[in-house]
Amino acid sequence: MASFLARRLAAMLLTMLCLTLVVFYLVNLEPNLRKLAISQTEMHATDQELESWLGKNGYRRPFLVRYAAWLGIWPKQPNVDPATGVATPRFSFCDEPKTPRFSGVLQGDLGCSTKFKIKVADKLGPALEATAILMFWVLAVMVPVALAIGVVSGMREGSRTDRTLSVISIATTSTPEYVSGVVLTIIFAAWLGWLNGSAASATEGHVTFYNFALPVATVAIYGMGYVARMTRASMIEVMNAQYIRTARLKGLGFSAIVLKHALRNALIAPFTVIMLLFPWLLTGVVIVEVMFRYQGFGQALVDAAGNNDIDLLLACSIVSVTLVLLTQLISDIGYAWLNPRIRVH
Repeated sequence: MASFLARRLAAMLLTMLCLTLVVFYLVNLEPNLRKLAISQTEMHATDQELESWLGKNGYRRPFLVRYAAWLGIWPKQPNVDPATGVATPRFSFCDEPKTPRFSGVLQGDLGCSTKFKIKVADKLGPALEATAILMFWVLAVMVPVALAIGVVSGMREGSRTDRTLSVISIATTSTPEYVSGVVLTIIFAAWLGWLNGSAASATEGHVTFYNFALPVATVAIYGMGYVARMTRASMIEVMNAQYIRTARLKGLGFSAIVLKHALRNALIAPFTVIMLLFPWLLTGVVIVEVMFRYQGFGQALVDAAGNNDIDLLLACSIVSVTLVLLTQLISDIGYAWLNPRIRVH
């Protein structure tokens, strides 16, 4: 297991390095830099003024030098006023170093947000916390209900209960978040009037039961059907296995067969699916957070992309890549634990 983890961690680091290099290149393309310069100067600034701003703030330094400085393996250089020769930080609102020093991702410095005029960490931290709370409650609602639906449906294959639950699962999976979100808003806000004032509370950053329940329900409904369908298929396969038939011939009760023999093996495939839901939850909540004005990671990502906030975009990419790689690693370890036939070397 130790050698397996060492190899996987080494592969993860190499993957992160390659992906961050690609993302860094894409967000630093010339059109993006020009839009950033326009947003930070004036809409009617001349090309010379835009070029001066980019050069002054270090965006005209060699690409690999800027990437290495962003990582923290190359000293980050302050800006030098060509007229006075005085060294100044790149962004005054971010308290950047006035002297060359190693200050990048490896040192915990994610850069400055040109949109919010604060450090990226100060913006990204609360956003991730808000999304983590949302994801926790989505999983707390979605996973138990989906597993219960899948297990019950799989145990009663072909019955009316199975057909009813299968139709519900397919319907929820086929309904995207922006549709179910609108439908839930119409039902609970327009018809029942339960959400009066919730939009204003969300805009002001106040989280209440009403403006929090709808985002949770919207995301949970969409993912619930897929997990339920995977659980049903896995449960049907397990219930038809030879060892289950042997347990029945020995006279074991139905509940004992399900709980002691079938359930653990039936959860192998759903466990992998659930772990793969974490990256989807982090990026898939973008629509939901924008729709319900929930100030989380998705909203921060939209703000960063819409305003060419390069450092914030890069920080969001690091979080996304890290979560994907970690959940895949946990999924592999959990799969080996649930399935004794799997051995890691």
